[in-house]
Amino acid sequence: MKKLSLLKMKGFGEKNQSKKEKISKNKQKLNNDQLIQKAFYLQAQGRKSEAAKYYEYLIKQGIKDCRVFSNYGIFLNEIGKHKESESKLKKAISLNPEYANAYYNLAVLFIGQGNLEKAELELKKAIKLKSDFAIAHYNLGFILKDQGRLKEAESYTQKALEVDPQLTDAYLSLSTIQTSKTPQKWHNQLFSENILRNKNNRELVNIFFARSNIFHRKGQYKESAENLVNANNMKLSMHKSEVDLLIDKTKKLKISSDNYKSNNQKFENYSMSIFIVGLPRCGSTLVESIISLNTKVKDLGEINIFEESYREYKQSKKQKSLSEIYWKKLEINDSKTITTNKWLFNYQYAGIIAKAIPNAKIIHCYRNPLDNILSTYRAHFATGNNFSSSLVDSAEVYSDQDEIMRTYKKEFKNHIYSLNYDKLVTHPLDEIKSLIHWLGWNWNDLYLSPHLNKRRVSTRSNVQVRSPINTKSLGGWKNYKEMLKPAMEIITKKKKYKDLKY
Repeated sequence: MKKLSLLKMKGFGEKNQSKKEKISKNKQKLNNDQLIQKAFYLQAQGRKSEAAKYYEYLIKQGIKDCRVFSNYGIFLNEIGKHKESESKLKKAISLNPEYANAYYNLAVLFIGQGNLEKAELELKKAIKLKSDFAIAHYNLGFILKDQGRLKEAESYTQKALEVDPQLTDAYLSLSTIQTSKTPQKWHNQLFSENILRNKNNRELVNIFFARSNIFHRKGQYKESAENLVNANNMKLSMHKSEVDLLIDKTKKLKISSDNYKSNNQKFENYSMSIFIVGLPRCGSTLVESIISLNTKVKDLGEINIFEESYREYKQSKKQKSLSEIYWKKLEINDSKTITTNKWLFNYQYAGIIAKAIPNAKIIHCYRNPLDNILSTYRAHFATGNNFSSSLVDSAEVYSDQDEIMRTYKKEFKNHIYSLNYDKLVTHPLDEIKSLIHWLGWNWNDLYLSPHLNKRRVSTRSNVQVRSPINTKSLGGWKNYKEMLKPAMEIITKKKKYKDLKY
C-alpha cells in the first residue's frame, strides 16, 4: 500500500539492519503512534479498507493496543470474516478489560449472527463500564424489542436519549413502542424546533417518521400524513425506487418458470418446506408466528437463500439439483424438521419453487391493497423496499404481485394457499384451522395464541406481533384517503377493487 510505505521509515520492521539504520525504541513507538492515528483518521473518513491495512500491519508488528484490535475486528465483521473478527475483538478485551468499545463491537457481531443472548450480555458489560454509552443503550433496547421485552426495551432506549437527546434512531424506536399511555418527556424533545437543527437527511427521515407515529396514535391523521409525505419524499431523494426492476424481474422469472423442467421424483423422506410470500406488511409475520408454534418447525425468517440457490443452480449450468442446493443451504440435519422461509419476494419464484422443491408449500399472504400500501408507506424499512416510499410505485408493485400470484395459483393450485389477512384477524379460529388442515397437521389450540410465541422477530411487526390477534389495522387507509389518492387511482382500475372509493 503506497501510503503505508511512505510513512514507513527505512528499515522499519526489517530483520537485517545496520547500526546506522536501527530505530530506537522511542522512535519506533513514535512511528507506531503515527500509524495508529493515520488508521483512525482513515476510518473516520470512511476509508475502511485503507485503515484495515494499517491495523493489519500494526498487529503483525506486535502492537498491543486494544483500539487497533477492536477497530480491525469491526472491519473483519463487516466483510464477513466473523471468526477472525470475534478473535480480534476478544483479544482487544484481553488487552484492556476496561475498554467498553470492544464489548460493544463484539455485541454488534453477535447481533449480526442472530445470537441476541450473547449480544445482550456484551452490551450490558459495555454499559457497566461506560454508563453514558448512548448507542449501547439504544442497541440493547433494539434487541430487547425484537425479543418482545418491550418495557425493558423502552427503558434502555429512553436512557439512550437521556445521554444523547440528538439520537434520532431512539426517537423512531420509542415511537413504535406503546407500553405507556401518558406523554413522555422525549415527546417534547421530538417536536421541538431544536431537534431539526444540524441533522443529515437520514436523521431527518427518522424524526419525521417518529412524529408521524405519535400523531397516528393520537388520531391526528392529517398531521401524521404531512410528516409521512416529508419523510418518504426525503427517502426517495436518497434511495431511488426499484419498481421497474421488480416488475421486470417478475416477468423474466415467469419465463424461467415456464421453461423449468419439473422434477417428477417423489421425495417422501424429505420434510416440508414452507414458503411465506407476498408484500411487506401483508400479515406474514403473524402467519409465521402461528406456524412456528409447531415444535417441529424452524423459522428461517427473512432470508434470501432460495434466490441464492437458484443463482448457484444456473451457474453450475444445471449440473446440480436446485432442491439439493437449497436443502444444503438450510444446514438442517434432521429430515423431520419443517422450515418456514419468509423471504416475501419469493412470490416471483413461486412457479420454480412449486416445480423444483419437493414437499413445498407456498402460503400467499395478502390484505386490502390500500391498507397494505399505507402500512408499507408508514414502515420506514431500514434497507430495501425503496418502492414503498412512493405511493404510485407501491400500487404498481402490489398489482404486479397480485397478478402473478393469480397466474401461479391457476398453474399450481395444490401447492399454493391463499391467506387473506383481513379474514384471518376477523375470524381467526376458522382461518387458522383451515391453514393447519391444509398443511396436514394435527390441531392444537395454541395456534390461536401466536402472541405467546417467544421467537425473535426482527421485522417492522416486532411490536404488533406481541399482542393477541386483533382487527385494529383493518380499514386504516380510510384515515388517509387524501394522501392515498395516487395509489387509489391505480388500484381501483382493477375490477375487483373498483368499490374502494374516496
